[in-house]
Amino acid sequence: MTRIDYYFSVLSPFTYLAGTGLEDVAQKHGAEVVYKPMDILKLFGETGGVPVPKRHWSRQEYRLQELKRGVAATGLPLKLKPAHWPTDQVPASAAIIVAADRGADAGQLAQAFLSAVWAEDKDVADAAVVAEKLALVGLDAGALADDLVAAQERVAQNTAEALDAGVFGSPFYIVGGERFWGADRLGALDTHLGAL
Repeated sequence: MTRIDYYFSVLSPFTYLAGTGLEDVAQKHGAEVVYKPMDILKLFGETGGVPVPKRHWSRQEYRLQELKRGVAATGLPLKLKPAHWPTDQVPASAAIIVAADRGADAGQLAQAFLSAVWAEDKDVADAAVVAEKLALVGLDAGALADDLVAAQERVAQNTAEALDAGVFGSPFYIVGGERFWGADRLGALDTHLGAL
């Protein structure tokens, strides 16, 4: 089975706007998605990226235009200035890792956390929000408390792996040595998988 290593941040609006696009492409080709939530701010610091507030005005303005275009294309609701952004992404990221380990729908959970940030004005660092979203995929945060703490270290490991793999943004998809950055590259990923 072909494997797609999926590096992403729950703080990325472009990852949110990708919706279930990756899962749709993976299902079409019978590919496995390995979810690797990472620390996007650390990644930016190591790869020359700049946090949004520190970017030149032209880049900030263009980002807003792109987000509006993404909303128009997908129909997904999005708040351009969410109440809890940026926030600590580690609790939600650890929850996605635990969900994947338990065989729960990690893709659904990732999208739930992304929606929490970009559509619901919820803080994904809040334990109550983490518990609410875990319940959506049939998991009890209280019963998984130790696992959720242990998984926080794996977020750092995913970030280190991402750096070694040449990842510099989110969403980022890797199949073998081929890298695809951005939801707008899902078509190219689809074509690549079809050629394998």
